[in-house]
Amino acid sequence: MKTTLVVMAAGIGSRYGQGIKQLEKVGPGGEMIIDYSVYDAKEAGFDKVVFIIRKDLEEDFREAIGNRMSTLIPVEYAFQEMDNLPEGFKVPEGRAKPWGTGQAVMSCKGIVNEPFCVINADDYYGKEGFKIVHDYMINRMNVESDGSGAGKFDMCMAGFVLKNTLSENGGVTRGVCKADENHMLTQVTETFDIQLQPDGEVTAVDEMKNPVHGISADDIVSMNLWGLPPKFIDEIAAGFTDFMKERGTELKSEYLLPSVINNSIVNGKGTVKVLESHDKWFGVTYHEDKEYVVNSIKKLIENGVYPKYLYV
Repeated sequence: MKTTLVVMAAGIGSRYGQGIKQLEKVGPGGEMIIDYSVYDAKEAGFDKVVFIIRKDLEEDFREAIGNRMSTLIPVEYAFQEMDNLPEGFKVPEGRAKPWGTGQAVMSCKGIVNEPFCVINADDYYGKEGFKIVHDYMINRMNVESDGSGAGKFDMCMAGFVLKNTLSENGGVTRGVCKADENHMLTQVTETFDIQLQPDGEVTAVDEMKNPVHGISADDIVSMNLWGLPPKFIDEIAAGFTDFMKERGTELKSEYLLPSVINNSIVNGKGTVKVLESHDKWFGVTYHEDKEYVVNSIKKLIENGVYPKYLYV
């Protein structure tokens, strides 16, 4: 069975400031975070990579990432554009950004026809997450039935321990997960400005800036490393129409992939197996994070996790 890695790389990087943070060099040979993710995914068994980018970033991305990476693994592109909307809808005047991660994955329709893993371009996930998601998809997702056995979408996710995903330089947004005794996801809640305080307490707020209580540093969170069947792209597209009816006139509303997945669980359309990864996540959320990422990569190389140079 073939499997595909889908990389969401259309973001502007607004929290990071000027520049495209996906193109930051963090390795000794000029490698970027995405180089290490694709390296790990290829080792785990993935057959190709699809980058979701904006059309106006295509030239930069091909030069900085795609052309080099295509020497190791087949590379394709999908384009997330703000005006890629259901029939009858239009972009409201003043909107500056695309519609979020749900719309991003929707742009893969017709390009991805096999079980696929979705990741962010600017997150380092470690090797374990790719391996456990790939193995689950190979062993459980029947490509002929699109992974929707018994009338449900059979999905999975790599769940990370919250304390392994925090930044020392500010609050972060995470999908806080709840699962049943069989490690099946029951709920994922987007939670904002999560910070670990000196006393060990975790503080956070919801979408309306109200305080969120009861979150532990050991909770499992989603870092947008999902294993999905190809037919789920149609489910995302169908939900986008409903989203546009409700929130299509808002200038900053986002159609988020975790929310689509959560709705499929609530509506009984899908199940998600939570596969725990204990690797340390890191990424360049804030400008100050870069030094930490560079040092972390250096340490992984020293420990033999990666060769000194990914490309010789």
